[in-house]
Amino acid sequence: MKFGVPLGLLHPDAWKDVAVAADELGFESVWLPEHLVFATDLSTAVYPGTSDPGIKPGTPLFDAPAYLCWLAALTSRVRLGTAVQLLALRHPFVSARAFATLDVVSSGRAVCGVGAGWYRGEWEAAGVPFATRGARLDEAIEVVRRLWSEPVVAHSGRFYTFPEVAFEPKPVQRRLPVLAGGESAAALRRAATLCDGWISMPHTIESIRPRLAELARIRAGVPVTAHAYALGSPGEVADWAALGVERLIVRPWTRGRDAVSRLAAFATDYDLQP
Repeated sequence: MKFGVPLGLLHPDAWKDVAVAADELGFESVWLPEHLVFATDLSTAVYPGTSDPGIKPGTPLFDAPAYLCWLAALTSRVRLGTAVQLLALRHPFVSARAFATLDVVSSGRAVCGVGAGWYRGEWEAAGVPFATRGARLDEAIEVVRRLWSEPVVAHSGRFYTFPEVAFEPKPVQRRLPVLAGGESAAALRRAATLCDGWISMPHTIESIRPRLAELARIRAGVPVTAHAYALGSPGEVADWAALGVERLIVRPWTRGRDAVSRLAAFATDYDLQP
């Protein structure tokens, strides 16, 4: 099992120290969330499944691939991922360039986690229709894949059209992994048919089972990265693995100031190897 660390659940002041500790302790990856902008009108900010706003407009926001480039310079082996990037909120040129840059400066450690998003206000503020976000994402994934792999690319699609362009440098990785986030049927379809795997929202081993069953119905063997609510003991890892989960994103701390020490204890308990 590979273990990842969610930096977004910490104050940004702690991200550097936690990323460096994760790198040194043998964690496989660190992950940043992404939003472009928050509107002050909270009427469009009800998180799915709740009755409360899912955002606070004053929350500091960072360009996730850019921040991960900085963390790449401070680390040597840990993979650097987004969980998740709103890829279709920008032109594919912008997204493709950001992740290619991250992959080059990190010597091939980038992971592009993408999602269609849930927050209408962000899309409306950017002038991008919220209703087409899923279809836009599907097309954007196709475009960035081609930009990362083909010598020259021309594209004429529903949302993006451009003449033949060159795109250099290519990512270091022959296939920079793209993981689809989201819990909807459309998101699971995207993970199984367009991407290199699925990255979940936080789950218990029981709550994730229906999503994994749906993934398997669409295509067997889809690689799964799961956010685990909690791990009670190292023995539970085998239960996740038996479901086909190959990476667990874990948060072994309850207080942010304890994050580094709790990562060290987790690494010992779960026999991580630097």
